[in-house]
Amino acid sequence: MPVFVYKAADQRGKTIAGVMEAPDQRAVVERLHREEYYPIEVAAQAERAGLWRQLTARGVGNRDLVAFTQQLATLFEAGLPLDRALSVLEELAPSPRLKAVVGDLLKSVRGGASFADALAKHHPHPFSRLYVNMVRAGEKGGVLEVTLRRVAEFLEASQDLREAIRSALIYPIILLVAMGGAITFLLTFVIPRFAEIFADLGQALPLPTQIVLGVSSTLRDYWWALAGGAAAAALGARLLVATPEGRLKWDRATLRLPFVGDVIRKAEVARFCRTLGTLLRSGVPVLGALAVVKEIVSNRVLALAVERLVAAVKRGAGLSGPMGESGAFPPLALHMVRVGEETGRLEETLLKVAEAFEVEVRNQVKRFLTLLEPSIIVLMAVLVGFIVVAIAMAIFSISEIPS
Repeated sequence: MPVFVYKAADQRGKTIAGVMEAPDQRAVVERLHREEYYPIEVAAQAERAGLWRQLTARGVGNRDLVAFTQQLATLFEAGLPLDRALSVLEELAPSPRLKAVVGDLLKSVRGGASFADALAKHHPHPFSRLYVNMVRAGEKGGVLEVTLRRVAEFLEASQDLREAIRSALIYPIILLVAMGGAITFLLTFVIPRFAEIFADLGQALPLPTQIVLGVSSTLRDYWWALAGGAAAAALGARLLVATPEGRLKWDRATLRLPFVGDVIRKAEVARFCRTLGTLLRSGVPVLGALAVVKEIVSNRVLALAVERLVAAVKRGAGLSGPMGESGAFPPLALHMVRVGEETGRLEETLLKVAEAFEVEVRNQVKRFLTLLEPSIIVLMAVLVGFIVVAIAMAIFSISEIPS
């Protein structure tokens, strides 16, 4: 009998993993459902890490995923059955990789698997636990088309925030690269020509000129040591962050930074609120929703705070109290969540909190970059000016020497 590897979550959101002998994948899913587990991933042991599936799934971009979800919701609303809708989307797929994923989904659905179970085979690329759990809740509630529309709205909002920040960073990055290239060119190609002239004259040089010549010489003669040191520092930092303790220290330090920490905290809280609100609005239980949210929060400090929320909710507490006790959430989020709990409109309040923080993150990043761009230009002007003045001082000092 075939052996299947599975991952599932219980009603409290706890994730389990194991193996099971069964005639087919559907039998595994049915048995897990009977035991009151929500299957996340079920695959034959021999194909669990199928190379082609992993490669194709990883190549599906977020834009393609948003378009796929929106189109699928539209086809559902038009009354098409699931297999017919997937067949249409397979033909309309804009890339071979998405076409392969949709084709695999269609094959699984026609083989008797539920849509959520078919999606779980491609977890976590490109379908996250959020995506799979929302679809599963929509299938159970008979509102799959509404759920798909909500998933598409969530993905689109997340994509808009990422693209807004990414677009705002393009110009400052170009300025930094241009400044670094200009300074490096001056120090490695221009300054050495003057160094040879000054060395032939054998005269004492002003201090600024000595500094520039020293930096130029170090950069030319020991560039390999500087590059190696930078690579070693980057590797060391990466290895440190790869450990749970190191990642926690790093995330705690970033949250304490004057400006960056506030932006990171608000962006993470916005993601937490949008994900939790979307899951709750789609009918996912609170504990299951928090289990999903815990995995998508990238900052370990906030992830630990979410773990404490899970423990508090299991004890029967609400959200606002434990959120305040954790000290990881801004006051606005705490007050809004408390109001949502009191009015019985928690999911709507969470989505409003997410929108508010997303707007604030965009505005803060925009203000910061508005100040950063002229600062980079001024810094570049100061550095180039210092180099030019240092060389000019040396030339003037030499020309003043009596012949």
